[in-house]
Amino acid sequence: MASDKHDFTGILLAAASAALFGLSTPFAKLLEREIAPVMLASLFYLGTGIGFAVLSACSASKKKQAKVLFLRRSDLAALTVVVITGGILAPICLMLGLSQSTATTASLLLNLEAVLTALIAWFYFHENCDRRIILGMLSITAGGALLSFNANTDLAATTLTSISGPALIALACLGWAIDNNFTRKIAAADPQQIAMIKGLVAGLVNFALALFLGQKLPSPETTVGALLLGFIGYGLSLVFYVKALRDLGNARTSAYFATAPFLGALTSLLIFHEPITLTLALAALLMGCGVYLHISENHQHSHHHELMVHEHEHVHDLHHNHKHEDDDEPTKREDGSELPHTHKHQHQALSHSHKHYPDLHHRHEH
Repeated sequence: MASDKHDFTGILLAAASAALFGLSTPFAKLLEREIAPVMLASLFYLGTGIGFAVLSACSASKKKQAKVLFLRRSDLAALTVVVITGGILAPICLMLGLSQSTATTASLLLNLEAVLTALIAWFYFHENCDRRIILGMLSITAGGALLSFNANTDLAATTLTSISGPALIALACLGWAIDNNFTRKIAAADPQQIAMIKGLVAGLVNFALALFLGQKLPSPETTVGALLLGFIGYGLSLVFYVKALRDLGNARTSAYFATAPFLGALTSLLIFHEPITLTLALAALLMGCGVYLHISENHQHSHHHELMVHEHEHVHDLHHNHKHEDDDEPTKREDGSELPHTHKHQHQALSHSHKHYPDLHHRHEH
């Protein structure tokens, strides 16, 4: 069924986004030895902004095969929230927290982003969350709480210093959770444009703040490395995430994205040779169970689509069976498959049943 194909595409995009971001955390820990936290955060987003500005300039010089839906004035409020929470506050908190935590602990704690994203999607945007999603959240949260305390001290002996790193990383997760949910409101727009604006604005603001704090640029080679890591680990990851949002919705996309911390933790263990403690193993087990509960969800029931007119990138499928004028047919690839295209289109009222997620077409009540 076409919808299953789109679900699978969304899952692959979410997994690719997770892999790129997960690998960036241990490498950020390496760079943190040479670059001050706020300066490092600025370089990551400047790398994103500059990278996509270059790609945009290159694509503008070529004939485009399909119309792209750009951001509109009505998207400004959501975009502002995305830039401030996810582009400015969250990366600064992560870099500061990373400087006070091991790379493995920091990587696993990033699982809290999925939980907080799902909670906001559930309570604020009213996305459906079934029993498996809720149990998964509880399991991931329990693992995060376990990691927040030093394995060598008891609860009474825990000091502010021992929890400040994890607390800052938890704040970063909250910032990105808010970012994820507001990104959903603009997910139909060109993801490269979203990444370029977010990267340039957040990068320049954080760069100015870093200079104000007396932080200096590292060597040219290290600067280029940070910019490149930012483009790959943050920029490309963001583009894939936005595309996955269209197919899966916030809670489910963040669930698949929750695999990122485990890849980061494994890479950290290999790079830094950090010991595998009982606390770390138990936290990883709890978080792994939570992620499994999320990604093994099967949501299917009879539902009704109201008559709707909107615009977004799509191909013709179960929910897009409208007709085109002869001179406006979508461009085809060499294998005969249809390239995604954008135009305003109408969905007729429809009732049916199939496996689905809260994507652009399935935000119904339960």
